[in-house]
Parts: sequence; structure tokens; C-alpha cells
Amino acid sequence: MLQKFNPESTYPSFTVYSQGVQVPPGARWLYTSGQVGVNPDGSLAGDSEAQFERAWLNVLAILEAADMGAEDLVKVNTYITHPKYVDLNCRYRDRFVKDAGPAATNVIVARLSYPEWVVEIEAVAAKV
Repeated sequence: MLQKFNPESTYPSFTVYSQGVQVPPGARWLYTSGQVGVNPDGSLAGDSEAQFERAWLNVLAILEAADMGAEDLVKVNTYITHPKYVDLNCRYRDRFVKDAGPAATNVIVARLSYPEWVVEIEAVAAKV
């Protein structure tokens, strides 16, 4: 079982994430590569909202392939290309992570590998 830490001596989480997550000994670890808003056929998912949804669906597909789910997420790093996507990022992370509350970081970057991409999500998961 993942143990979440949100001490009162730190600021409260802005959305559904934890300030720290501890993984018990003997857990299986999974590290994902960065997932973008690209469909399985290689096409761009569409507008920014479609890209956020597709990127999360890609993360969840990798978790499922490893017999894991959102509840096993330890850490999520999200890279977005513009400050206007901060709220969108929070909305989609909260939607797909629900109350799992992994540790999370959001970074605004100049661009991703392809200029049409607006989001890239990498994740770490663990399961006992």
C-alpha cells in the first residue's frame, strides 16, 4: 500500500496530489516514457483538450499493461507548452487520477519534441 504524506507544515495541495508518497519494500516499479496526445495510429489527437485526454489514456494503457491502475501512481510529471494549460492540466489529472493522489509536478516548457504537441506526461507507479 502506498503511503501518502501531506503534512500540515507544508502548503495544501492545489488539486488531487500528495506532497510525498512512500512505496513499501518489495513493490514492483514501473517508469513510463513521456506520453503525448498522439493516438495509437500515430495521428495527433486534435486540440489541446483532446491531447490531454489522449496523453492520459496512453499513461493508463501502460499501467493496465503492467497490471496496474491510477491508484498505483507514485509520481506524475507533466510538461505543458503554455501557462494557459495549467488549469486544463489540473482538470485532466484530477479526472484520470481521481483520489489516488500521487506526487505531482507541472512544468511549463518552451516546446516539446514536435511544435504541435502541447502536453507530455511521464509517470512512476509501484504495486506490492
